Amino acid sequence: MAFEAPEVCTLPTTERPLRVAEFDALFATALRRVDRISDRHARLHLTGPADLDATVRDLTAREVGCCSFFEFTVGGTGNAVILDVEVPAAYVDVLDALLAMARS
Repeated sequence: MAFEAPEVCTLPTTERPLRVAEFDALFATALRRVDRISDRHARLHLTGPADLDATVRDLTAREVGCCSFFEFTVGGTGNAVILDVEVPAAYVDVLDALLAMARS
C-alpha cells in the first residue's frame, strides 16, 4: 500500500513521491526500532552515518513545512538519533501510515 498524503498537505503533488522516497531511504538504512508511545506518538530509533542527525533534522523540518500537523522532536547527535513523531488525534491515521511505511 502506497503512502497517501493527507488533503491538508501543501507539498506539490509532483514532489510527493520524492519526499516519500526520502523517508523510505531513511527508514531502510537507519531505522533500528519503533516504539509506539500512544496512538498519537511514536519514537523511532535510528543509527547511521556521522551526519544522520543533520539529515533527520533537515527532512523533518521540510515535512513540517508542508504538513504542519506533524510535531517532530529530534534527539541525539551524530549517528544515533531518536525521532519522536506526534500528531493531533485527527491525524492518527497518517501516523499509522508513516509507521507502516517505516516497518515495511
